[in-house]
Amino acid sequence: MSHETILVEREGDVAKITLNRPDRLNAASIQLAQELSAAFYDLGDARAVLLTGAGKGFCSGADLSARAEGGPLQSKGGSHQALQNHYNPLVSQITRCPVPVVCAVNGPAAGVGCSMALAGDFVLAGRSAYFLQAFVNIGLVPDGGSTWLLARSIGRARATRMMMLGEKIGAEQAEEWGLIYRAVDDDALLAEAGALAQRLAAGPTLAYETIKANIATALDGALPEVMLAEAEGQRVAAASEDAMEGGMAFLQKRQPQFKGR
Repeated sequence: MSHETILVEREGDVAKITLNRPDRLNAASIQLAQELSAAFYDLGDARAVLLTGAGKGFCSGADLSARAEGGPLQSKGGSHQALQNHYNPLVSQITRCPVPVVCAVNGPAAGVGCSMALAGDFVLAGRSAYFLQAFVNIGLVPDGGSTWLLARSIGRARATRMMMLGEKIGAEQAEEWGLIYRAVDDDALLAEAGALAQRLAAGPTLAYETIKANIATALDGALPEVMLAEAEGQRVAAASEDAMEGGMAFLQKRQPQFKGR
């Protein structure tokens, strides 16, 4: 499928998706959200995803100059429609992706762009990158799932600081807070993120999918519910070819060769 606002490439078992509106710091237009959703829907046999942005930014947020379903986003009801019909489903889709998602954040990740980045399983950021929830500066409130993502990753006090003061949080501070996996030198970002994506793509894909689902359950569920999900996940994973290969490799004292099934 051809796209106008994103690039989709295959690097071995990794699907590399690049937001490609560099002249707008990859601001998320409705078209970009639709194309990105289509790309995540049609991953084929990819076993990991690497998501990044072209040029000097990851994503500067929703494109307020774009039109959404007959009206500009900033008009009454326009933002609500765009969130309900496009941005919210996209963020949910990224979090529910059945394979690991690595986000390489270059430059700003603001507004819904921040949500998109934090929806990944592993977030690496160049040292010049930053995360921003600036809605309050124009009298609006964070959206795209950012309230949930921030509160659960960095706690109430720090999430409140980000959202109510509208401060930029640099990559190194984000790593210190536990908001992201790692801050790296700008010129090493894609190489390190790509290496991690390749490592995950060579891993036990079914186990990864179950781990992701169990983490989601743990964030909202009670302990008995989580333990039940773990037991069911273990039953499914134990019947996989990768589990058999992992067990044999352990006994034979060699590295396992997982196939993702």
